[in-house]
Amino acid sequence: MAKRAKPCDCPKCMPGWLAAFGDLMSLLLTFFVLLLSMSTMDAKKVQEAIGSLAGALSVLEGGTKTEISRERQQMASPIQSQSETANRVKMAMRKAIVSANEMLKSTGSPEVTLEDAQSGFVIRLPGALLFKAGSATIENEDAILFLKRISLIIQKLPANMYINVVGHTDNRAPDANAPFRDNWDLSTARGVSVVKELIKDGIIPKRLMAGGKAQFDPIASNSTQEGMAKNRRVELRFYSITSKNKQAVKKSILDIKKQAK
Repeated sequence: MAKRAKPCDCPKCMPGWLAAFGDLMSLLLTFFVLLLSMSTMDAKKVQEAIGSLAGALSVLEGGTKTEISRERQQMASPIQSQSETANRVKMAMRKAIVSANEMLKSTGSPEVTLEDAQSGFVIRLPGALLFKAGSATIENEDAILFLKRISLIIQKLPANMYINVVGHTDNRAPDANAPFRDNWDLSTARGVSVVKELIKDGIIPKRLMAGGKAQFDPIASNSTQEGMAKNRRVELRFYSITSKNKQAVKKSILDIKKQAK
C-alpha cells in the first residue's frame, strides 16, 4: 500500500487561479485577433496613429517616423470649426436683434428681422431705426451702437463672406427741398451711409457693397402707413463668394456675349 507523501515533499506547481487567469487571457487575445481579422482598416490611418503614438511616448527611435497628415487635418478640422462659428454667429446676431427690437417697441417701428437667403442670410433694418424722414444721415445713437455690435459679429465671419447693403424706400417721392432728386438717390445714399458706418467700425471695405432699389422692391403694400414703414428699410445681405460661384458668373457672362454676337 502506497504511503501518503508529506506536504513538503509534493512537487511544486502554479496556483489554480493563475492557470484560470492564463486561460482567460488567451481567450481574450484570440477574441480580439478574430475581431481584427474581420475588420477593414485604412493603412494610412494606422500609420498615422502609430506615428502619433510613437511621438507622444518617445518610443521607436530610429524606426519609420510618421505624422498625422496635414492635408487630412485641413480637410477635417474646418468643417467642425465652421459649423461651430456659424452657430455662434447666428446666436450673437439673434441677441443683437432682440435688443434692438426691445428698443423699437415704444416707437411703433417695424422690427429688425433675420431671414435665411439662398446664398446666406439677410438682416432687415427699419428706416425708422436709422434715419429721420427724408434723411440719409445716421444720427440715432442706438442705431450706431447696434451697427457696432453687427460689425463685431461680421468680423467673426469667414473671409469669403461679403455684405451687400441695399437701401429701400416707399413709393412717395422726396420733398422738393430735399437734397435727393428721387428715391433712387435717397435709397442709395442710405445704403452708403450704413456702409460707411460699418467701415468706421472696422469692417474691411472690400467686403462691402452699397446700393439702392428705391421703391421697386417692396415687401408690403404702400397703401397703408404700416406697409410703407416696412418698405422703408436697409437690408444687409450676407453671401459667400466661392470658386464655384465665380465660375458660374463667368460662364453666364460668356453665354450673354455669345448670344449678343
